[in-house]
Amino acid sequence: MPSRPHIWRKTTQLLAPALWTPGSEGAYEIYPAHELATGMIGLGWAALAEALAPQRQVILDGYAGVFWEDLREHLEVELRRLGARTHWVDVSAALRDEPAIEGLVGPFLGGDDPLFGRRFTGCLSDFFEPGKFGILRPEPRAALNILYGCGAALAGWEGFLVYVDLPKNEVQFRSRAGAATNLGSSRATDSKAMYKRSYFVDWPALNRHKAGLLQRLDLIVDGQRPDEPTFMAGAVLRSALTTLSRSCFRARPWFEPGAWGGQWIKQQVPQLPREAPNYAWSFELISPENGLLFRDAARLCEVTFDWLMFHDHRAVLGDAADRFGFEFPIRFDWLDTFAGGNLSVQCHPHPDYASRHFGERFTQDETYYILDCRPGAEVYLGFRRGLEPGAFRAALERSSREGTELDVRRYIHTEPASRHDLFLIPHGTVHCAGVNNLVLEISATPYIFTFKMYDWLRMDLDGTPRPLNLERAFDNLRFDRQGSRVSEELVARPRVLERAPGGRLVHLPTHPDHFYDVHRFEFDRETDAATAGSAQVLSLVEGEAVLVETPAGGSRRFHYAETFVIPAAAERFRLINAGRGRAKVIRAFVKPEPHPA
Repeated sequence: MPSRPHIWRKTTQLLAPALWTPGSEGAYEIYPAHELATGMIGLGWAALAEALAPQRQVILDGYAGVFWEDLREHLEVELRRLGARTHWVDVSAALRDEPAIEGLVGPFLGGDDPLFGRRFTGCLSDFFEPGKFGILRPEPRAALNILYGCGAALAGWEGFLVYVDLPKNEVQFRSRAGAATNLGSSRATDSKAMYKRSYFVDWPALNRHKAGLLQRLDLIVDGQRPDEPTFMAGAVLRSALTTLSRSCFRARPWFEPGAWGGQWIKQQVPQLPREAPNYAWSFELISPENGLLFRDAARLCEVTFDWLMFHDHRAVLGDAADRFGFEFPIRFDWLDTFAGGNLSVQCHPHPDYASRHFGERFTQDETYYILDCRPGAEVYLGFRRGLEPGAFRAALERSSREGTELDVRRYIHTEPASRHDLFLIPHGTVHCAGVNNLVLEISATPYIFTFKMYDWLRMDLDGTPRPLNLERAFDNLRFDRQGSRVSEELVARPRVLERAPGGRLVHLPTHPDHFYDVHRFEFDRETDAATAGSAQVLSLVEGEAVLVETPAGGSRRFHYAETFVIPAAAERFRLINAGRGRAKVIRAFVKPEPHPA
């Protein structure tokens, strides 16, 4: 079981604090927290030990990436101080051997493909030898028996159930440092290979397991700070999730530099570390990897977004709950190319391709909303009129083989970019954001299925070539999207739906292939709207701040460029302009499914 090495995370990002401090008035909040009553969050190993010491048996389950031996050492010191006689049992003793686990996961890893595999269809229990659980027995003479490790709840012990949670960005930072391993692996490997296995195998297995634990969870621990854990009771978590599922909330964003990254995020979010060379992304709402932060008067505790969906996905998704299950369907993130570089020339898979090859329920249909840009900014979108696919492929292959620049404009159509434009990128569309854009990417949630065809001869930040995917791209490209058809079909034409004194509601129609639609509220003072059976994902794209009121949730303040969610169960909401000048708020929501004729 992993202990904590000297260097245990690799990132420029700061570790989220255990103690809450108010942000600057009017500033973008990097640690948005949802308030609990005073005293609902515990802090530190001593306090956690005090919660465990009265128990007879404890099951300490948790996510991959937790430093289990480090956790055991900390708790043992504090439990001994309290006079508890402990007996620790490591659930990893029941794991199948590594060759067997490699055989289990191998069919889902895509062979030698460096990026893509297929979603694991099994369960966490498949990693264990069922007969071995019988050897994991409590010691009758011990005052406190503790069974610990990923999957501990599978062993059938009765007792006090604790789950040690980890935000998935921290799992990645630990993997990059070689401090975390995949499920059932004794050593770390290449971090990109570990991420691929995590995405396609470990996380699906762990999430299915978590879903079955929520309603009987006694305690949840935020394990991202090995020296300073915070925790709350399972009943407190469930109550808080009920509140969020019927009011409004904001996920905790996280930020990443990249080969093409720019400087807009650095300027707009000065709380971020300055030593990062750039920021390419802000993952505003990427539900498979975001967390939700809670705070009492002073303490912060983060849990993964998954718990909200496991708790009440029907309240969150409304009419789309059967369609998407526990998967939140819409993603918002920023792509920053200000004084940076162009994104790679890329496309995304058709739905049936995503299903057959990757096991995904839906595909990566995107749009680019231009939150900000400099004069002359462009978006590469679709093909130039008369493009010949064979000539394009030959040029790409020659560029890749010989390391020569591609004359991209010879093949790819460009559109001028202006603030508040919306560009439509249904599956199969060749595209990339040009330099000097801040794109709010409004997308279906799948987020890694980018088939790069040309990447401007760049290396990644780690000095390695960025993989290209010509074969997959040409299996999915729509070559009929070219010339004037691009401007006609892939650039949203705003249409006013409603007018009122001091405001209006604007429709930015998406493509028929998009399952979500986009509106923009523009108002001087306030506006009201209904959720109409769908979760609403919103962002303030112009203005200083808005107050959001829901019938069950009181009022929340959100600042410029912050993303927030109003679940379907809220039913109605009010947006109140809390700044100077007109406010503009973009919203995305799932389109109603057409009724059969």
